[in-house]
Amino acid sequence: MTDVKQQVKDIEKTIDFNKNRYQVNLTTNHGPIHLEFFPDVAPGHVKNMISLTKAGFYNNLSFHRVIKGFMIQGGCPKGSGIGGPGYTIPAEFNNRPHEPGVLSMARTNDPNSAGSQFFICLERVPYLDGQYTVFGRTADKESLETVKKIGEVKTGPQDRPIDSVTITKAEVVETPL
Repeated sequence: MTDVKQQVKDIEKTIDFNKNRYQVNLTTNHGPIHLEFFPDVAPGHVKNMISLTKAGFYNNLSFHRVIKGFMIQGGCPKGSGIGGPGYTIPAEFNNRPHEPGVLSMARTNDPNSAGSQFFICLERVPYLDGQYTVFGRTADKESLETVKKIGEVKTGPQDRPIDSVTITKAEVVETPL
């Protein structure tokens, strides 16, 4: 995967939260996951995911880490949990709680190290509140059911699914306000 930094910067300029509502739809080999966003508390993270999606970054990536009762994590171009888009974005910690279906950004110990990896909570995870940037959630019941189904897959070392859990396609849906 090549560095998409400039492409993302160019796409970000076209995103207008005052004119449009954005949703990202992930087609996975376990079902659909529709994500809605919280641009009011994490506009940089929302713009980043929308831009990466429009650039085709998430197509054919996997959910490389699944921890039953905790979360599913995807967005690593290497499929290993150590890859990213070639840049990082600053944290936007907020008061939104980590509840089932909540979309949050993965990072290293450095709060400003998020890039492309995200996770979706399977349960309420209060100890993550204020420590990771919440920037969206599953948009409907079917999406949460897909997330929970992925959360039940068999895993091996490093919480990697035994059978691949793939995002075959990621698309942005833009709706005028």
